[in-house]
Amino acid sequence: MQEQEVQRGVLALLQRIAPELEPAQLDGRVALREQVDLDSMDFLRFLISIHEQYAIDIPEADYEKLVSLDDIVAYLRARLPTS
Repeated sequence: MQEQEVQRGVLALLQRIAPELEPAQLDGRVALREQVDLDSMDFLRFLISIHEQYAIDIPEADYEKLVSLDDIVAYLRARLPTS
């Protein structure tokens, strides 16, 4: 799966949690929680939706690695089957 495809999927999941989100205004290098009003439970729901969408286990120990959009996309790309 290509990076842009993964990014679009992740943004779609994020918009379910934060419908006010304007994807074009996000900086992929900046922490999501600094750019989008996500509390701890919202962020956890977001990670669960990623797990459900992509069937990838995300251990709690990895949560600290998933800070920015770029972090999340890179994490998923490393774990998704290549096509």
